Amino acid sequence: MINGSMLRDGIISAAVTINNRKREVDELNVYPVPDGDTGTNMSMTIGNSIAELKRLPDTSSVSEVSAKAASAFLRGARGN
Repeated sequence: MINGSMLRDGIISAAVTINNRKREVDELNVYPVPDGDTGTNMSMTIGNSIAELKRLPDTSSVSEVSAKAASAFLRGARGN
């Protein structure tokens, strides 16, 4: 079963990974408009959560982590 610290660490890892590979995702973007910024937008959106998630204690619940992440994603959302 997943706990809060596992979820937090997984989201942070995903943010780092998408940031490192955003150019590859940008190149995949062809529909509906080949604007080439999907990876950049994804990176900015998820990356906005890193600082807030790192401040959460290891004892945070899945609910607390997911609420903090969702709020950060919404505030950091880029693109359509």
